Amino acid sequence: MKYFAAVFSSLILSFAHPNYRPGQTRTVEAVKDQNPKIVVESTEVLIDVVVRDKRDRIVKDLTPADFELYEDGVRQTIASFRLITPDTAEAPAPRKDKAPGDRVPSTKDSPREDTAYEIGTSAIAIVFDRLRAEDRPFATKAALDYLGDTEGLKHYVGVFAIGLSLRPVQNFTLELELVKRGIDKAASLASPSFDASLTRSGMAEDSARREAAIGSAGSAAQSASAAGGGSAIAQGAAAGAADVDRQFEAMQARMQETYEVLQRDEQGYATTNGLLALVDSMRRLPGRKAVIFFSGGLALPPNVQQHFRSVIHAANRANVSVYAVDAAGLRAESPLQTTRDEINARARRRMDNSDRIFYSPDPLTRGLERNEDLLTYNPQSGLSQLASQTGGSFIGDTNNSAPRLRQIDEDLSTYYLLTYSPTNRNYDGRFRNVSVRVNRPGMEVMARKGYYAVPSTGSTPLFYYEALPLAALNNPSKPEDFSLEVCSLNFPEAGRLGRTAVEVEVPAGAFTFSPDNGKKIYGTDFSIVVLIKNPSGRVVDKLSHHYALIGPLNSIDSVRKGKILFYRETDLPPGEYNIEAAAYDALSHKASVNRYRMDIPASDENSLRLSSVAIIRRAEKVREKMDSPFLLGDQVLVYPNLGEPISKSAGKAMGFYFSIYRAKGSSELPSMTLEVLRDNKSIVKVPLKVPAPDPQGRIQYAGGLPLDSLTPGSYELQISVRDGKSTVSRSASFTLER
Repeated sequence: MKYFAAVFSSLILSFAHPNYRPGQTRTVEAVKDQNPKIVVESTEVLIDVVVRDKRDRIVKDLTPADFELYEDGVRQTIASFRLITPDTAEAPAPRKDKAPGDRVPSTKDSPREDTAYEIGTSAIAIVFDRLRAEDRPFATKAALDYLGDTEGLKHYVGVFAIGLSLRPVQNFTLELELVKRGIDKAASLASPSFDASLTRSGMAEDSARREAAIGSAGSAAQSASAAGGGSAIAQGAAAGAADVDRQFEAMQARMQETYEVLQRDEQGYATTNGLLALVDSMRRLPGRKAVIFFSGGLALPPNVQQHFRSVIHAANRANVSVYAVDAAGLRAESPLQTTRDEINARARRRMDNSDRIFYSPDPLTRGLERNEDLLTYNPQSGLSQLASQTGGSFIGDTNNSAPRLRQIDEDLSTYYLLTYSPTNRNYDGRFRNVSVRVNRPGMEVMARKGYYAVPSTGSTPLFYYEALPLAALNNPSKPEDFSLEVCSLNFPEAGRLGRTAVEVEVPAGAFTFSPDNGKKIYGTDFSIVVLIKNPSGRVVDKLSHHYALIGPLNSIDSVRKGKILFYRETDLPPGEYNIEAAAYDALSHKASVNRYRMDIPASDENSLRLSSVAIIRRAEKVREKMDSPFLLGDQVLVYPNLGEPISKSAGKAMGFYFSIYRAKGSSELPSMTLEVLRDNKSIVKVPLKVPAPDPQGRIQYAGGLPLDSLTPGSYELQISVRDGKSTVSRSASFTLER
């Protein structure tokens, strides 16, 4: 079985509030204490709105009648309305801060259980993207000017830098001096962004040299022709040399284009991953939040655009508004000029090579595809989109950004809270566009742009490709358009007692393979999502993968005959869990869901422990070393059966596998017993010989259960292990057919 992988992550916009849960009703209570909470219970969507007039002043005298609220173009009834001002709540009291560089709150921390929207606290993250050396002074000065010379801060402020990863420089604090030092440090950490202009200039020089060489060859040919003898040979040699040079030139140009695309993708993923981690971690902070993002430009190549939408979704879900600042300040040249120059240069090259166009192995549309990509590379367009779709604003084409940055404090402390109950109660995973209008002329409205209609996914961020599979899980009809098997097994190793493997298997032929006859490749677009829930229905973990598989068209039939195996690991505490899995094919809009119930027994390292029992479907030898609980010894990888019936005709025995973990410090070999039950009655019970432990002290066992004496039906295979102090048992069900 091959593991298919093609990681693309992302998504667009989200719930208007982080505690939004479809299927419930939200209410807003008027609270008069000094640190109020707006209690939200839930299918109402909560929207916070900032309104400014033509003079950029906050408008505070609006009433519910002044607002119109639309979802997907349909007007909604505003259920509750409230103006929040600095007088609503006390300012936060200073606290003892952690040292600079402390971590951002982890998304794996336990999520908040209450649904209270707290007003009295807000936080601002100052983030420096990769900056050119000439942009760093402006970004540093703008950030310091925003802070001003006051003795304290009105909001908690943290400082972060994005390189190949997100670096916390100063954890959230109310101490002004700590933030100022963090800004100075973060700006120096910001590595310069990729600049292909130097490479392109080198290519231009090399191209000029080649043109000169071609011209010299042509002159030599003309001289030879004028001289008479051998002119045909000379002309042929010159033409051949010119053709070879042109081929090398075309190859070099293509290489540079490919390199630029890969570099832009790398930059885009690094920035969007950093922002995604930050805004999702801020989700657990109460109240309104903001990110002040200093960047020289956020170009969005096609491969990064979907992931970028995930950032917007996470920001909206976490109630974070992004204020994007162009760190280049007032640009002497429009950022669109570079795009126009390259498109024009490509057009000239195409015209220059028009005589060879029909001999090119590349499709004629390749240049058009490249031009379309270039239109997304305007560095300001990504920043503007990030700001507008999260309820923030874009600050660019100015060398004095401080006045607009200082308005962020007003935006965080003075705004309107509106709630509404959507008229569309079908939570189908689709994106719902939300727009807020004010019936007064000259008003600027800042609000989030929408949400995905999906159930809560716990504390993990929601990616764009997960929305429709989650909607399938929430669908009462439980779609079963194709076969889907799911299984989960626990391996309580020392140091990882909750180590749990989750597997989902779907026939590859269930998904749509879209052929591209021109490029002679196929493509797919499907996703698998797994929710792990506790008995109360709360999501404790979410696992997912987006499959955008691409392969040669001549292999499409053989690939369709295979299987897609989704494998993830997680760590779960003892308890009962429901594993819910969904697969969704975006090309055919077909989906299937399935569920699996799992118990993880309580255990500790001082006691004897037993893993889940896996029925073996097949095994294979592997060469590479891997950290897998299914690796038997050093060379055999076991693939568990996920619920398929066992055929007697396929073999004389059914394989099974499990691991034993002895109590800490124990050298005693336990005893083992295998028992087969049918209808809760024991029909076979035999002892098993205990193999020697591996260097880690783990005892792995793989054996075969004879099937000759068993008739078709449902069975339970139970393994019991005993030492001098305790006995542990675990079992696996299987179905035998002829």
